[in-house]
Amino acid sequence: MSDTPPQLADLPRASGFSVPTLGTAPEQKYSASANANGSAAMSDSQNSFNDARDSAVNSKGHCKQWSVFIVSVCPQSLIRAGPVADAVKDQHAKTSAEFNNLANSRKMPETRAANDQPLTHYHSFFYTLLSWENPRVTGIAFGSIITAIFAFRYVPAVSWALKGLWITFGTVALVESAAKLCFGSGVAQSIRPRRYLTVPREFLEASLEDVEQLINFFVIEFQRVLYAENVLHTIAAFLASLLSYYLIRIVPFWGLSLIATSIVFLTPIIYITNQEFIDHHLANANDIMNSQSAQIRDLAGQHASNASNTLKNYAGDYTAKAQEMIGSATGSKNASGSNVKAESFPQAPTQEPAANSTAAEPQPAS
Repeated sequence: MSDTPPQLADLPRASGFSVPTLGTAPEQKYSASANANGSAAMSDSQNSFNDARDSAVNSKGHCKQWSVFIVSVCPQSLIRAGPVADAVKDQHAKTSAEFNNLANSRKMPETRAANDQPLTHYHSFFYTLLSWENPRVTGIAFGSIITAIFAFRYVPAVSWALKGLWITFGTVALVESAAKLCFGSGVAQSIRPRRYLTVPREFLEASLEDVEQLINFFVIEFQRVLYAENVLHTIAAFLASLLSYYLIRIVPFWGLSLIATSIVFLTPIIYITNQEFIDHHLANANDIMNSQSAQIRDLAGQHASNASNTLKNYAGDYTAKAQEMIGSATGSKNASGSNVKAESFPQAPTQEPAANSTAAEPQPAS
């Protein structure tokens, strides 16, 4: 038995039947058979083939349309080109520029404290950050702090860190012990670096300098508030500490941190967006306070002048009475002295007394 598969023989060229193909043109005429029955069968088969070909062409066109639509909405095409990609690139460039502006703002400010002491570069840094001059960076910082507060509140980060440490150390110890028992050499020595990582000295010095500047920033600001370099800041610190004293009894620490962070970041933007309205009312309040203080000063001066005049009147009256009493006492003494006569007193001697002649003379010593 032959192993070669059977093959179909070629159609005879003299036959009037031809096999249709997809490359056949619509106007191609099929050759009919010599008899009438063959021509009728060929016409039916031609009609069927034309319908099948038209449906195939239509389906192919639909496939092309769907392929174009899929490519147009593909995420890679949106990322590489298009309005979305342009918007992403624009926002990325603006955010990078704002981060650079914030980093460049860390300079020693020209303003000084009331005692002419220079401030730290963190004064300029925090002023730029909290003034919303770079809104994207400030928004990122605000969102990061809020996220960190909620993370420390609801995520057991310390527990997860300890769990990761004991799993890592336990896995390394188990694998190393098993490798030494089975193969005589450990696995860690094959992946151990030749030199362990160290922190560069320049990085440590820069970090310590930044920490020093940050600590001095808080120390200087506390003293400026304490010694009332700006009275409004001292009043604000008083209100904040008073509210914190009562809120800490009913609000947990993370809630108080959330409130403080929101006030620190949102108060400047509220003032910036409503600056005209707030400045107008602050000016009115300042005028009212100045008028009231002027009125109080006038009243105080009036009452002080009245009190001074009253004291002067009382002092004059008492002085006159004292002088009158002293004068009356002096007059009574003079009146009482005028009744004494000169004959009542003995006459003073006018001659010196004579020496006594009968007095015993001193005898010389024998």
